[in-house]
Amino acid sequence: MVPDFTIGVEEEYQIVDPETRSLADCSKSLIKTNQNSNTEQEIVHELFRCEVEIATGICHTLDDVRRALVQARTAVIEAAQDNGAVIAAAGTHPFSPWEEQEVTPKERYYALQEDLQQIIKELIILGCHVHVGVEDREMAVQISNRARIWLPLLLSLTANSPFCDGKDTGYDSYRMALWCRLPTAGPPPFFENYADYQGFIQKLIDTDITDDPTKVYWDIRLSERFPTIEFRMSDVCASIEEAVMLAGIIRALAYTCYQDVINGQPALPVRGEMLKAAMWQAARHGLSGELIDFATTESVPAKTLVQSFMRYIQPGLAHFGDEAIVKKEVDKILSEGNSAQRQRAVYEKTSSLESVVDDIVRRSAMQTGVELQPKEV
Repeated sequence: MVPDFTIGVEEEYQIVDPETRSLADCSKSLIKTNQNSNTEQEIVHELFRCEVEIATGICHTLDDVRRALVQARTAVIEAAQDNGAVIAAAGTHPFSPWEEQEVTPKERYYALQEDLQQIIKELIILGCHVHVGVEDREMAVQISNRARIWLPLLLSLTANSPFCDGKDTGYDSYRMALWCRLPTAGPPPFFENYADYQGFIQKLIDTDITDDPTKVYWDIRLSERFPTIEFRMSDVCASIEEAVMLAGIIRALAYTCYQDVINGQPALPVRGEMLKAAMWQAARHGLSGELIDFATTESVPAKTLVQSFMRYIQPGLAHFGDEAIVKKEVDKILSEGNSAQRQRAVYEKTSSLESVVDDIVRRSAMQTGVELQPKEV
């Protein structure tokens, strides 16, 4: 069965008080406003009351993705404005203390808090998940085996969380540094087949590491709800165009890996420990440092590896007609820096984390057409 390679995107957003620029505890009000509106876009709860999440429908082209994200961000921003708040798309909030944030009152979230304790309490983080339609589970495992070596590079491109608790963390993606502490987070293992994949998850359940396959939070996993491969390594993207780029890159990667399977190209069975170390390297330095080229097991400048990656996925980009869209945004990031670097540039210019929040809010609303009030920018 040939995969359809459809795309779905999930984004998590911070709710922010436009006066103080701190996180605002009002997700319930935003969701109620959304439910009473005429929009078709649903807004749902996330782990904390200062966060909300959206999911697009099934998209067939990057134009579909763009339209869906414009609709989604517009719905969230308008619901926030109706409740005296604004929306910020970044992996962490620059200064709001985690101690002040309340867990959303849902049984699943209370259970996570009871199980994971302090780790969950500090986990005020926001990501972007991209689903690619691959119905055949055996094929999905083989695609994952080949795509996993590119996880650090994907994180480097989209890192968007340098500040946390009022300071520069030294990481481009501090969200990943926090996230990887969970027992079932991080790069997925290398699996022989789908039975191997299922068997390992069952062992995690049998040994009480988790009680639910949906709580296995690997950076690539097979969705339990949809016939998709879910890529989960990215901070939420600052702008819609970056999110569109990410969706295009991931679909092209999945397609190229699929062709490798069909052509009998073996996967590189990189050890999980090495991938975990490479993810730390990407979270720490982003595009300004070096990454591991797993084809040669050498450390190379991150921007050099991006160029190698783009050549690798070119057949996929060409197949879907996405070359121009993706290349334009990748080139822009390589020239101007990733979102973490842009946040730091704002801080270096202003010495104000409030100004960093303002810039995040502004970028989050780009292309939506929603007019932000002066106090909101």
